[in-house]
Amino acid sequence: MTNQKYKPGKIRERNEENILAAAEREFVRNGFKGTSMQAIADRAEVPKANVHYYFKSKANLYRALLDHIMQSWNEVLEDITPEDDPALVLSRFIAVKVEQSYLNPNGSKIFAMEIIQGAPHLKEHLSQEMRQWVKEKSAVIQSWIDQGKLRAVDPMHLIFMIWSTTQHYADFETQVLEVSNKRQYELEDIERITHFLQDMILTGCGLQRPQ
Repeated sequence: MTNQKYKPGKIRERNEENILAAAEREFVRNGFKGTSMQAIADRAEVPKANVHYYFKSKANLYRALLDHIMQSWNEVLEDITPEDDPALVLSRFIAVKVEQSYLNPNGSKIFAMEIIQGAPHLKEHLSQEMRQWVKEKSAVIQSWIDQGKLRAVDPMHLIFMIWSTTQHYADFETQVLEVSNKRQYELEDIERITHFLQDMILTGCGLQRPQ
């Protein structure tokens, strides 16, 4: 029997993750135009041909990285239903987003740079897949409102607010740390930020943060 860790699918997955991690570090330092496939290959410690084999082009690799970033942010809401407790769902969503801003600020910064530049590589995704995703999640939030579980808020702008407030701590990391007189975020900072945003956002929705 073939050892699990040597199965072709696992090898491909591991190689793609390695290349994506290297690409993330290069794109956040140099932007899309300033990053080369050779630089990504060098950082990933693989031949450039391997990068082309898995992703074909720099544009494909960049889009794959952006997809990976957005999926990691939003997967906590993938299976939400009208039967769920909105306080638990929204608290978890906020916590995951703050944690990711702490653990992976580069991903948020790359996404922010793409949006600021007019989303040249993401516009189609935003107007199709992401628009549909937000529509579906907004419908679930509206069902909570209709059931009296949630104060009457704008579901779409609630999602926008959670995105923006949590990503602020990655995108504006330098500003936050300098004003706070800190060199870096500590675990207690992340817990404090998480609880603050949960309290503020959930209170605005007529909810209480689960203890």
